[in-house]
Amino acid sequence: MTSPPVEDAAVVIRSGRVAWVGAEASLPAGDEVPELDAGGACVVPGFVDAHTHLVWAGSRRLDFEERLAGVPYAAILERGGGIHSTVAATRAASFESLVAATEARARAMLAHGTTTAEVKTGYGLTPEDEMRLLDVIGALDVPLRVEATYLGAHAVPPGADRAAYVREVVETLPAAKERGARWCDVFCDRGAFTVEEARAVLTAARSAGLGTRLHADQLASIGAAELAGECGCASADHLDHLSQSGAAALAAAGVVGVLLPACTLTLRTGRWDAARHLREAGATIALGTDCNPGTSWCESMPYVIQLACLAYGLSVEEAFRAATLGSAAALRRSDVGRVDVGAWGDLAVLNADHEADLVAHLGAAPVHRVIVGGVPAG
Repeated sequence: MTSPPVEDAAVVIRSGRVAWVGAEASLPAGDEVPELDAGGACVVPGFVDAHTHLVWAGSRRLDFEERLAGVPYAAILERGGGIHSTVAATRAASFESLVAATEARARAMLAHGTTTAEVKTGYGLTPEDEMRLLDVIGALDVPLRVEATYLGAHAVPPGADRAAYVREVVETLPAAKERGARWCDVFCDRGAFTVEEARAVLTAARSAGLGTRLHADQLASIGAAELAGECGCASADHLDHLSQSGAAALAAAGVVGVLLPACTLTLRTGRWDAARHLREAGATIALGTDCNPGTSWCESMPYVIQLACLAYGLSVEEAFRAATLGSAAALRRSDVGRVDVGAWGDLAVLNADHEADLVAHLGAAPVHRVIVGGVPAG
């Protein structure tokens, strides 16, 4: 994806990393290695999913049906639904059942061509439960490259004192890093955490040695994108209500804008302007599934790529770049999302001979085979 497509190509992978890539006719002589024949299919870098909430228990099907019937989310929360029901079910689930459920979702992601994914906590909302979710992420036994994110600031638990809860999240940051978190995220939006509260958490996270990312301007434009730029976050995610000034702030600070079109579709907001704002500002665009039980039950990056083209209006090339190089940039990684010498040998073999067919062929099984570090997965 960093250079023009190569026809009749070959990729040599040794010790898990790309050692050579080019036209098969120019394949250098060398040691015999096992060969996998793609049969003329299109081979792309393994997809990088920059935003998921993969660890949860329980079901939100009633929420989904009620939203379709026009019930406001506030009313769903009042009856104990929404995120509150997921938190209750996740707290009640055994460690083993959480690992098994999360591994099943991770394997579904792999089957759809994802080879690297960010995975958040956020359905525990107490220090003990959030640490347990980090332990679940650390216990996953799947050939998926995982970036763990601590999202204690996902919501304020019912009945909790806001200021005390923000202090609790801040105090837990060093422990989160010790338990394997690389990132800290905050849901900064109307009805979630304010800009001032998010700034306090992000500042403390940097001091604790964690990278920072931000749920920003999903529900309203409250200055969250500007905060992401101010704090030098790796990414600002959702951005359904992104303003032109917010996009300019992201571009100026080198913050990647992560778009989550499956969530926007599920919530039926009709907010599809963020990609245009990011493009016009010159910001890097990434994509993610936002896989979660309530607003984006989706493990498929190919579906997200389709939505990015059909709803946001990205070109096929832009969407594939956003799902690979863009998402890798959102995770500050240069070793995934590309087929270059030195990168991990992570590939998706499509059920097509051109990447545009993945977008055009709706409802199809888009991925034939997935390679992680030179080894077939699944």
